[in-house]
Amino acid sequence: MPKVLVPFADGMEEIEAVIIVDVLRRAGIEVVSAGISTNSITASRGVKLVSDSLLSEIDPSSFDMIVLPGGNQGTKNLNASPLVSEILKNFKKEDRWIGAICAAPNVLLSHNILQNQKFTAFPGSVPTDEKYTGNRLELSDKILTSIGPGSAFEFSLKIVELLSGLEKRKEVEKNLHLPL
Repeated sequence: MPKVLVPFADGMEEIEAVIIVDVLRRAGIEVVSAGISTNSITASRGVKLVSDSLLSEIDPSSFDMIVLPGGNQGTKNLNASPLVSEILKNFKKEDRWIGAICAAPNVLLSHNILQNQKFTAFPGSVPTDEKYTGNRLELSDKILTSIGPGSAFEFSLKIVELLSGLEKRKEVEKNLHLPL
C-alpha cells in the first residue's frame, strides 16, 4: 500500500489539506498528517485541525510521497522548517514523489527542488518564468504541482492515479460524483 506524508502547518489552506487526506484515504492509501511544530493546527480560515503525528516523530524514509498543502502563511511556515527542507531534499535525491499545491511550490523553489521542471502554482504567488505554466495541474518528472484550492480534487485524484493506478482513480472519482 502506498504511503503519503502531508505536513501540516499553521496558516495552511484547509480545503487543500482536508481534500488531499480524505481522497487519498478513500483510495486506500496510507496517509499521515504531521504537524511541523504542534499537533493542533489553525488553518488559514481559522479552522482547527489535529494532525496524526508530529513531523519530528515520523520516519520520512517509509513514505512514497510527500504532499505540501498551500496557503500563504502555511507555505511560509513549511518553508521555514529545516526538517521539511531536509525531507524534500532527500525525496528529490531518492527520486520519490513530491506534490505541492497553491502557494506551496514556493517551498520547492526555495529549496531548489524545482530546477528544470515545469510547474504551476497559485497565480501571483510565485515568480513566473518559462517553467511556470499556470495550468491547473503540472506533472514534471516526479513532481506534481497544482494551481489552488479549486483544483484540490483533481490534484488528489492525480496522486491516486500515480500511486495506485488509473482504475483506482476512476473508482474513487465515481464515488465522489465529481464533474471532472
